[in-house]
Amino acid sequence: MRKKEDPCLKCKGICCRYVALPIDNPESKDDFDDIRWYIAHKGVWVFVEDEDWYVCFNAKCEFLDKNNRCSIYETRPKICRGYKTDECEFLGEGEAYDMKFTRIDEIEKYAKDFLREKRKKKAKKKSKKKKP
Repeated sequence: MRKKEDPCLKCKGICCRYVALPIDNPESKDDFDDIRWYIAHKGVWVFVEDEDWYVCFNAKCEFLDKNNRCSIYETRPKICRGYKTDECEFLGEGEAYDMKFTRIDEIEKYAKDFLREKRKKKAKKKSKKKKP
């Protein structure tokens, strides 16, 4: 029986090169303006995965060694321990996110379309209530 190869051996430590924090899903112009502010900063981007929004900061883990391996693997943080290779960005197929915003113009376009659709739905709902 052949031993399964460690998938991390070929990886460049993608998951160890940024920090992602959940943010509230944007619903208003002000919410999208906050996202514009995040993205205006170098090394900051926003992504959506399974309808959840995250702000990300490009920041390499200080414990990633020159071979892209964790130098504190046995005592790594709980968040790292919970990461499974079957969810790996390097090994996965397609994009790791449903949407990714790295430039202000991208989020502005998305916000414009999203808020327009939201207004249409609200107007449609309102007109249905008025009908006898």
